[in-house]
Amino acid sequence: MDIADLTEELVAIPSHRAGDHDERAAGDFIASWLRERTDATVRRDGAGNVIARKGTGPSLALVGHHDVVPPDDSQIEGDDYAVERRNGRLYGRGTADMKGCVAAAMLAFAAVDPAGELVFASFVGEEQGGIGCRAAIEDGFAPDYAVVGEGSTGYSAAGVTDVAVAHKGRRGSTIVAEGEAAHASEPEAGENAVYRACDAVDVVRDVQFPETAVLGHSLSGSVAVTEIDGGSAWNVVPERCEVTVDERTVPGERAPLERVETVDGVSLRIDQDLPPMACGDAAFADAVQSAAAAAQDGTPEQVVKPHATDAGWLADAGTDCVVVGAAEPGEAHTADESVSIDVLDRCRAIYGRVARMWDGAQN
Repeated sequence: MDIADLTEELVAIPSHRAGDHDERAAGDFIASWLRERTDATVRRDGAGNVIARKGTGPSLALVGHHDVVPPDDSQIEGDDYAVERRNGRLYGRGTADMKGCVAAAMLAFAAVDPAGELVFASFVGEEQGGIGCRAAIEDGFAPDYAVVGEGSTGYSAAGVTDVAVAHKGRRGSTIVAEGEAAHASEPEAGENAVYRACDAVDVVRDVQFPETAVLGHSLSGSVAVTEIDGGSAWNVVPERCEVTVDERTVPGERAPLERVETVDGVSLRIDQDLPPMACGDAAFADAVQSAAAAAQDGTPEQVVKPHATDAGWLADAGTDCVVVGAAEPGEAHTADESVSIDVLDRCRAIYGRVARMWDGAQN
């Protein structure tokens, strides 16, 4: 089946988490397609993930997700998502992130006689913090290796599909400063929560960004205050103030944000902690890079990504991961989201090459 045709069919199925547009119909389509075209064991787990297996030996998983962020109004056509083929690209919600590479993985999975056990997994809820991936891991999903089909094209050079051996995570925190309300005409009668929050922000500004290296590639994190909310009226000393902090984490490191709690009346709440990813097997990364080189004219490199993916959850659970996908920087989550059809077909070829030769014994 043609990669563009399959991607169009999959993209047209609404799959954002809102009312009747959740991921069930897309998951049904994927599972039915695999059952009709392969002799693999295909199952839907309790979370709605689609997981298929064939072959024996060390396991390699081709991993994606079939949920998307809510579409722009221009990306809706009746009860479906709009999909348009133009100038060698497919346009529509989910083309780049990441139904195109789910389709590429489906085709590779169906066509390949794997060297070991080949696993296909398409998760739900990636856009909500990895809900599906985490549920699968809790249910025992533990492949030895994984190629995650998030975007890795255009990092080293325009149009080149690279191999991401690491990516940052994201920790979202809230600094909560509490004080005592008073009339603003007598500020000394209270404790100003905004002042305490400002003292905590000064602590954040002095925090060193975390850094590490993965397979010889440097990875630097960041910390930024992004929102502040406090006070109830212009003439009242505020008794509460909250400050949002966005931290991009790196493998094995976290910024010491707990230092803000040295300020009187200040506490730190962790709201989200999406783990970073680091590939721990150089031979696996090199093998995928070789497969990527054989599938294109450009010269792929090993790179690092700034964005968190489900690869972080898998790596945290012990799977050696790389990220290889068609999406280019800046394509995902936009009103004119699109993906190159040729690069989708390239990713299908890369996934197939890796599955045919990787059985975990190369290293």
